[in-house]
Amino acid sequence: MVSGFGPALKGWRERRRLSQLELAIRAGTTQRHVSFLEGGRSIPGRGLVLRVAESLELPLRERNGLLLAAGFAPGFPETSLDDPRLRPVLDGMRRLLDGHRPYPAIVVDRYGVLVARNDALDLLFEDVAPELLEEPVNTLRLALHPEGMAPRVRNLADWARHILERLTQEIAHAPDERLTALLAELESYVPEPGPPGPDHLGFAVPMRLSTSAGELRLITAITTFATAADVTVSELKLETFLPADAETAEILTR
Repeated sequence: MVSGFGPALKGWRERRRLSQLELAIRAGTTQRHVSFLEGGRSIPGRGLVLRVAESLELPLRERNGLLLAAGFAPGFPETSLDDPRLRPVLDGMRRLLDGHRPYPAIVVDRYGVLVARNDALDLLFEDVAPELLEEPVNTLRLALHPEGMAPRVRNLADWARHILERLTQEIAHAPDERLTALLAELESYVPEPGPPGPDHLGFAVPMRLSTSAGELRLITAITTFATAADVTVSELKLETFLPADAETAEILTR
């Protein structure tokens, strides 16, 4: 019997709030078969493991974990960022960064570690502690650390809530010990948030940042690789900052 696969499958199914029948329909099998898989009475084939993982909408890293639990080799490579095979991907992202100027843009990995940026970030990163800009730079830590951007964020409570809620949802979707530790660290930097104010807009909260050029009001957009077949590429995020008003656009252009 396959050790570990049954509990892992059941855990993911319950986390996605799916019944055995719902998962069976999605994966093209039967409720009885799903029950037998979870109870360790059936051994899954590699194809079924991949179909189940896709039906559960697991990230590639977690799909590899489910394959390993079923006794199979990982199906998706995890290529180092300095591997020449990823150069076309990174070159393409750098062109996007350059094309987004004069507005700031960054590429980060799953944990918020900075992979690439354009030079418009200089205005956002001014006056932060030099040690926070030493590689590897964690952009989430940089945003909320008392010696990072936080003292210049005019609406820190709302902006911190935005970051912490987004990270909490990522952990709920795919639990990760490193992300959980990072969330605990970030929470320690900001006061306990009170109830949202009457102007709270959820994930649409713009960041209001004081800079030497004036106050910036920025909203963000995040782009990911929807068809990536490599763990590293699938976890990269292109985060672009856009002006929320004409004054911010003018400042950044100038």
